[in-house]
Amino acid sequence: MHVLIQKPDRKRGFKKERILRVLLNSPEGKLTKYRVAKEAEATEPWTREYTSELEKQGILKDTRVTKPRKLYEEWRNTRIQPNTLEVSLQQPKKILDETDIKYAATTYTAENLHQGFLFESKTDLYIDPEQAQDWTELIENKGGAIGGGNTRLRATDKHVFYQAQEVRGTTTVSVPQLIVDLLDEGGPCEEAAQKLIDKSHSETDG
Repeated sequence: MHVLIQKPDRKRGFKKERILRVLLNSPEGKLTKYRVAKEAEATEPWTREYTSELEKQGILKDTRVTKPRKLYEEWRNTRIQPNTLEVSLQQPKKILDETDIKYAATTYTAENLHQGFLFESKTDLYIDPEQAQDWTELIENKGGAIGGGNTRLRATDKHVFYQAQEVRGTTTVSVPQLIVDLLDEGGPCEEAAQKLIDKSHSETDG
């Protein structure tokens, strides 16, 4: 069995996504625009141009996030969807505990660890596309199968791992990344995302 999952070809939207990810991870505005550019691995002129656009919309004040929900909606509208591969794994949590292959959990698994509002019905993992073969071998070795399963492997820009954190032994994406992924998932996940926004950002626009 030989399966490769690669990150999306498009690159243009990644820069905006990176800037938004950095801004929402430091919503109180403690980073300068120069620092945001560095953290986002984007050029300073491009970062200044994009953040100025957001300031004109009243979503940002310098680098302080004034309307979090609107900034998340901006992220949803500009993001490049990750490439996804569905797999079946028995006891995915146990496998994650035992592997040293890079990953970051999002949606149900990550939300359950951070907040506990959703039932952990699916396991969504961002992986490094360069380690796709390692994941293929892991799935084979653990008796898993490719296609239509309880686990989705996602491949996208490496910056998705920015501010990833360990919660009770599981690596999860940053809370802002989790929020935008939950909003994209829709349904009860959207309610969970709003609860996280309310918890993470003192000022919300409802």
